Order: sequence, then C-alpha cells, then structure tokens
Amino acid sequence: MASLDSVSIAILLGAILVMAGILSSLIALRFGAPLLLVFLFVGVLAGDSGFGGIRFDDVRSAYLVGSVALALILFDGGLKTKLSAIQAVVAPSAVLATVGVLLTAVITAPVAKYTLGMNWIEALLVGAVVASTDAAAVFLLIHGRGLRLRPRVGATLEVESGTNDPFAIFLTLMLVELLAVGKSTPGSVIWDFVRELGLGTVIGIVCGRLVVLGLNRVALPQGLHAPFVATAAVVIFGIAQSVHSSGFLAVYLAGIVIGNRPTRAHNSVVVFLDAATWLAQIVMFVLLGLLVSPERLGTTFLPALAVALVLMFVARPLAVFLCLAPFPFPRREKMFISWVGLRGAVAIFLASIPLLVDLPNGAVYFDIAFVVVMVSLLVQGWTIAWAARRLNVALPRTERTLRRVELDLPGQLEQELVGYRVRKNSLFLKRRVIPSWSKPTLIIRSEQIFTPQEAEPVTAGDYVYLLAPPEKADSLDRFFQDMPSAPPVDPHMFGDFMVSGDITLGNLAEVYGVAVDPTQAALTLADFFDINLDHAPRIDDTLPIGEIVLVVRHIGGGRVNVVGLRLPEDEEPQAPPPKGRERAKRKVRQAWKSFVESL
Repeated sequence: MASLDSVSIAILLGAILVMAGILSSLIALRFGAPLLLVFLFVGVLAGDSGFGGIRFDDVRSAYLVGSVALALILFDGGLKTKLSAIQAVVAPSAVLATVGVLLTAVITAPVAKYTLGMNWIEALLVGAVVASTDAAAVFLLIHGRGLRLRPRVGATLEVESGTNDPFAIFLTLMLVELLAVGKSTPGSVIWDFVRELGLGTVIGIVCGRLVVLGLNRVALPQGLHAPFVATAAVVIFGIAQSVHSSGFLAVYLAGIVIGNRPTRAHNSVVVFLDAATWLAQIVMFVLLGLLVSPERLGTTFLPALAVALVLMFVARPLAVFLCLAPFPFPRREKMFISWVGLRGAVAIFLASIPLLVDLPNGAVYFDIAFVVVMVSLLVQGWTIAWAARRLNVALPRTERTLRRVELDLPGQLEQELVGYRVRKNSLFLKRRVIPSWSKPTLIIRSEQIFTPQEAEPVTAGDYVYLLAPPEKADSLDRFFQDMPSAPPVDPHMFGDFMVSGDITLGNLAEVYGVAVDPTQAALTLADFFDINLDHAPRIDDTLPIGEIVLVVRHIGGGRVNVVGLRLPEDEEPQAPPPKGRERAKRKVRQAWKSFVESL
C-alpha cells in the first residue's frame, strides 16, 4: 500500500506543478514576462532547493519527456508553416541552421575553455549545446504576443529554429562520442550527418503523405482525428530515431506536408495540437527546472554568464551576418535576426545528454545551459517586441481579440464553415463587400437563425457564417476586424495614370471605355480588390478589368487608396535574352519550385 500511496502522491504533485505553470502564465502575460522562463522557475522553486522540496534527479525520464515534447512542438510549428511563405527563405534559413550553428559553437568555445579550464573538445561541446535557436521559444514569443514581423524576417526565423535542432543534436552527439570513446574520423562524421539528414527528410515527407492519406481515406469516429495526428507525429519521430536519422527534422517536415494538404478535421487537429504543445512546453520546462540545483550554480555562474553574453552579443550576430552576407537582407533585418537567437529547452535538453551518458563534469554542461537559457529569455525574450519596433521589422498589429469559428463539413474537403461576429467598424458592415470565393450561408441574431436574405440588413452584433475554402479562410479575418483609419493620400502621388481607390468602377468605365458588370458599377476600386484578391492587398498586386490592368500603388489602413492604370498601349520593353548564369539560376529555381509543389 505504501508504494501505491507514493504513486498517488507523485501524480498529485505532478498535476499541481502543471496547474501552477498554467496559472502562472496569467501573471506572466500581465507583466510581459517570457512564459517559458516562468515555467522554468516553477520547476526550480518546486525542486529540492526551493520551497517545494521535491527531489528529482531522473535524467532519463526528463530526456524521454523532453524528446516527445520537442517532437510535438516542432510538428506543430511545421503544421502552421505555409510553403508559399517559406519558399523564398529556404536557402538563408538552411545556411543559418547548419553553418550558423557551427560558427556559433566555434566562436563561443574559447570563452568556455578559458573561463572554465576545459580542453577544446569540452569547450566545443559547450558551444554546441547552446548554439541552436529554440523553436518553442521563437514560436511562442512571436505568435503568443501577436507580434507581426515582416514576412521574410518571420519566415526566416521560424524555418531556422525549426530546422537547426537536427544539426545541433548531431554536433552534440558527435562531440559526446568523441569525449566518451576518444576517436572519430572525418569520413564517419560526414557520413553520419548525411545519413541523418537524408533519412530524416525522406521519412518526414513519406510519413507526412501517409498521414494525409490516412486522414482522408480512413473513416475515423468524430474526435479521433486530432489524437491520430498527434500520435502519428510521435510515431514518425520514433521511426526516424530508431534508424539513426534525425527524428526532429522528420516531424517538422511531416508537419509541413500535412499542414499544406487538404485534410479532414484540419481545424480540430490544429486546436488539439495547440493545447498539446502548451502542455508539452509546460511539462518539459517544469521537469528541466526540477533538475537544476541552485546550490551547484555558485561555481559556474560567472563563467556561464560570460558564455551567455558572448553568445548574445558576439557569436550569434557574427554568425548571422556571415551566413546572410550572400542574401539581400538589409542591415536592420540581420540585426533583428541576430537578437532573436533565443535559447530555450533545446539547450537544456542537449545539456542533459552528457549527464545521461555519465561524462565527467556532466553537471557543468547542464548548469551552463540553464544560465544561458535564463539570461536569453530574460534579456532577449523581454525585449523582442521593442527590438522589432526599433529596427522597423514589425508590421502594424492585427486585432488579437477577433474570434473565428471554423467547422469542417463532413463528406468533402473543398469548403468549410467559417463564422464571425460582425463589428460596427468592420469592412463587411461598412462596405458590404466579401471575397468572391466565399458565400454567406446563415446569420444568427438574438439566438435566432436567418438566411442572408431574411437577415438583411446585417447589423453590428450579428454572427455571420460563410462557406470558404480552408486554405483561404484566414483571409476573411480582415473583413470582420475593426478598420483602422486610413491616412490621407498625398496628392503628389497622382499622375496621369493614377487614380484614387475611392473611384467607382462605373466612373472608370465612363472615362476609359471599359466594359463593367452593371451590378459592380457602384463598387470602388478598393472594394474591387477586396472582393477579388484571396489575400490582403499588397503593393503591386494587379487585377484586370477589360483591357486595363489595375495595379496597387499605395495602401492605407489596410485598404487600397491609390491605383495605377496599365493601359493596353503601354507595352513593356522586351527583356534581353538571359545570360548563361541567369539561365542556370532560373533552372535551379524551377527545379526547386517543382520539388516544393510535389510535397
């Protein structure tokens, strides 16, 4: 009975710790503190040196839980990654995820060697442990705070953090083996890396497609689709790890494949994995916090602090600037990417490997990683929004309180039901415009259901439900958010072929003699772009109307307010035939595009 009681007490204490982590997030959000740091401190305070007095030193269990948690976090990150958003940043992200990690480790190593009296292999192991950008920290601190970054910057950070773990893990395991066994050859190192990368890629893509096939072909009972996908992620990770390939790369790629294919119950899968990812992060950070011994930090705190400062202010920026030198990134974007090299659970997770294999001074690596993560989350995590604004890489924030309801319709994958509450300053209510690819199906008013015809006119407070393709549902948000006030248009921007976005199609037809559908004659040019684009308007977006092509020239308040007219006689000069190098680049881009479309 005593053993049963101890199990019950362990369950109770574990549940209380997780609950404490969840409730502490409310305090952290109020004061803007990085949530992951709060979860980590909950574990430290509950440990044997804190108020909780819980003695936990099971490194094997922490490693097991950390592996599964990281697999789910990376899978969830891949699931929300759109191929269209990352195609342009695959090359710089790949360089940062490999060469960048190696450079960071090499630049950090001398600090560890001379402050801790280590040999070069041990110092390089310290650098490898703290070299990778943490996916959980990046995803949470960017998305969790509603921070909107310039698309290229945000995509680069997310892809880098999602793909640099395999190389950091490979580098750490190679150095641990070298310290434990004492020998290794360059050929075997290269072969191991190619095998892990190649097999991980193949397993991720193939298994991702199999999961898509299973979701769409197997008639699972309602509610089991999300657990099926989450379990499949862990299975993919286990398969890849069991054949000595990169399980973390495999689950990230599998998530990308599944997230970019039409599947049943996509929305319930995303919601379920959001919850599972939060739980995984809380459990992982609390467990890692329990392993920390504040008393042991006394001898390593100052050297670890030196490692953290050199990592943040020297190693990471130098690695980023060198890796991004061949790519057209402005200096301010490079500076921001350098600053968002957040360290998190991956560093502590990797530092548990020397403990797991009983390396001499294994606890030193763990203590250094803990201090580095703590400093990174405190300094970089707390200032990420400020740095984004200061370096002009943050876009205006969208309204975070907008609630969208999505329902998968059984029996088909082409449409889903999307619902919104109509706001008094929304584009939908003020202009009565909606994209051509969506269709209002019902209105709920005062808890009564109406057809769109019965509910006319729609009023603020009504709930509108529309049919829309799943891949375009996000684009409906801007029609139901409160519209920001548009800045006045500079009159000097208008030339002979520039018109205001408030001009109607009917007026344009009268002046330029183009044929316009009479039912659309009252629409403004801004309305015309809102209805016919499947995304928020961007500079240089085009739409044809008769023989004229409308070109977006200026946007204010989220709407088009200056439109250029490309007339039929405006023939563009013929481009000279491409040179040999340009032809080769074009062929490489076409080959890459074909590969991406095959995923």
